[in-house]
Amino acid sequence: MAYLIIIPAIILVACIRLWRPHKDAFISVIPALLMVLLAASMILFPEPSFKAAERGLTVWWNIVLPALLPFFIAAELLMGMGVVHFIGVLMEPLMRPLFNVPGTGAFVLAMGIASGYPLGAALAARLKDDGLATKTEAERLMCFCNTSDPLFMTGAVAVGMFKRADLAGIIIAAHYLSGLSVGILMRFWRRNKDKRLSESPRHHDAGSPLARAFRAMRKAQQEANKSLGELLGEAVKRSIDTLLLVLGFMVLFSVIFEILTLAGATSYISRIISKAVPEWLLPRSLHQSVVSGLFEITIASSLAAQADAPLIARVAVCSGIIAWSGLSVHAQVAAVIQPSGLSIWPYSVTRFVQGVLAAAYTVGLMKLDQHRWTLPAFKAVYPKASWLHGLGAATKACLSGIALMALVCLALAAGSQLKGHWYHRRKT
Repeated sequence: MAYLIIIPAIILVACIRLWRPHKDAFISVIPALLMVLLAASMILFPEPSFKAAERGLTVWWNIVLPALLPFFIAAELLMGMGVVHFIGVLMEPLMRPLFNVPGTGAFVLAMGIASGYPLGAALAARLKDDGLATKTEAERLMCFCNTSDPLFMTGAVAVGMFKRADLAGIIIAAHYLSGLSVGILMRFWRRNKDKRLSESPRHHDAGSPLARAFRAMRKAQQEANKSLGELLGEAVKRSIDTLLLVLGFMVLFSVIFEILTLAGATSYISRIISKAVPEWLLPRSLHQSVVSGLFEITIASSLAAQADAPLIARVAVCSGIIAWSGLSVHAQVAAVIQPSGLSIWPYSVTRFVQGVLAAAYTVGLMKLDQHRWTLPAFKAVYPKASWLHGLGAATKACLSGIALMALVCLALAAGSQLKGHWYHRRKT
């Protein structure tokens, strides 16, 4: 395993000496050398690499596929049927002042919260491709709409790892509060350079908000001019393609993390953290979970739950890891947004900010009732979820999210109509 440290050191020294006279060659050769090193590592350590790949495939099959497939298909169908245009007209008065994004962003936010990574980023890219958001608005959306799903935070983390169902509310609240906080902060990002594609209809436009929303939906359907069968076929194909892309990145980063662990790189990073972060802020027993969380969230969350540290510290680190989401999810996001020309850098920076905010919110929420979190942990009474159970739960969550979004839209439309009547009567 020493070669995994010696070879990169030799490459680094050679690159420093050759950087100036051969800058272009350096930029071209380094990625190739890294890929050769990765391939050689998998050849020299076939059994650990195989087990890591198998672990990534198992997580995808048992958790990711049944949890995300209903949301991907439903989102594609709703976009193809023009429902997103309907929502955009109704939700513009709410989304524009809060997050400086179009009303269609409410659809991305609702589906992202209900489904989990990386649907929020994929839908933000679709809005940009369909001309419903500018590049800046789409990048704002993916920064706070691409969140973890409540099923993972409740069933896998709170119940499965911490064995405390009462922690689910704390973890979920901290996660979504930090995400919304990032969204509000991002409304000021590139504010002067942002050019809206079109202005939403105002109150003085003909018809009620519901009528205008319905006209926008009908116009989108007429422009698409596709049958339900065509829409369903495209929805299934797009969804499967995206999920297979997610599978590839999950397996790849599972193998990379295993190789880095064998090489001792994770232990080295842990020593750096111990020197940079004081013990009172981050206990030493949680360093390994933080290092693991840099790459992926499932194993890292499990390590944080099992660490020998105070409960508040373990839950706070776990919340930060979930918000950061790991380089595996970052790579998935980069893959789904790359065809749309969106940049990954705003997302990566805001993930770090959200991770810090989520940890801080977790500590604050648990400090409000500190005595409660000193009680002994109780065992979960929930049965182990099957693949079919996960698919059913995700479908219910998807339908519930759509129903809730519809109720919010109707409430906003009714409020806007009442405001218009009141303004008309006052004027007359």
